[in-house]
Amino acid sequence: MSTRIGIIGYGNLGRGVECAIRQNNDMELVAVFTRRDPATVSILTDTAKVCSVDGISEWKDKIDVMILCGGSATDLPTQTPEYVKYFNVVDSFDTHARIPEHFSKVDAAAKESGHIGIISVGWDPGMFSLNRLYANAILPEGSDYTFWGKGVSQGHSDAIRRVPGVKNAKQYTIPVDSTLEAVREGSNPELTTRQKHTRECFVVLEEGADAAKVEEAIKTMPNYFADYDTTVHFISEEELIANHSGIPHGGFVIRSGLTGWNNENKHIIEYSLKLDSNPEFTTSVLIAYARAAHRLAKEGQSGCKTVFDIAPSYLSAKSGEELRAAML
Repeated sequence: MSTRIGIIGYGNLGRGVECAIRQNNDMELVAVFTRRDPATVSILTDTAKVCSVDGISEWKDKIDVMILCGGSATDLPTQTPEYVKYFNVVDSFDTHARIPEHFSKVDAAAKESGHIGIISVGWDPGMFSLNRLYANAILPEGSDYTFWGKGVSQGHSDAIRRVPGVKNAKQYTIPVDSTLEAVREGSNPELTTRQKHTRECFVVLEEGADAAKVEEAIKTMPNYFADYDTTVHFISEEELIANHSGIPHGGFVIRSGLTGWNNENKHIIEYSLKLDSNPEFTTSVLIAYARAAHRLAKEGQSGCKTVFDIAPSYLSAKSGEELRAAML
């Protein structure tokens, strides 16, 4: 039996979920819910409906898992605890510092309604989190390193676009190669923010804007660029569209650890991702955890879960027998 999926929000993530469903034969897209006028939203799946989010509670028994595709800043903190009252839900909440608070709210609402809510699903948090946990459990004596990029930071790109005089912009987060190699060699360096990543900005100016003032505003922006070595390139809008329209990303999780009676042996665990499309990879992870949410719900479980709480076999469309024969 297929897992009936609903999507809330039809931006980059929502479209990615729709594409991922097409690649999973045990998934069926039932409906997309939007805050816009449904008549203005065109989707790719002929058999699914586009509906106003205002009437979402009427779908309570028609959807097995609702995938929430809103933003972590303002959407998910309210949406996930609200919609888990009606559905099993999966979200990609990625504000690391607020995950414990988000978990508590979703857990209380999910247990009261008898549903499953899986939060913070994606690649970081998500797949990177799992690899940090596995590596720490295996090598308790050691150090963790996470590098992001080379990839587009959507939040930092948006911050540049808010600078007066900027018409459009893209920003790339880039690991420092020498630092990355030092970590891979097991030297266990203690690193500052500036030593781990650089930031590269491609900016289209408004007509008449002062390039020097814009560059200074970007490079000194607190919380975004002030703590990094930042390069600003001024380019035409045509060049930005031609060369910087994608949303690639990726990165590395590395655990450098020691074993032996006197810690004489060195070990490196490394997990890496290189992604053409950040949102499409994220939504592929969301779909796997939607499968897990449906299975947990059918077992009668309820409450909030993270990637740490779910056995890997729950993510796969294959049976336990098939997994043991082919992948173990």
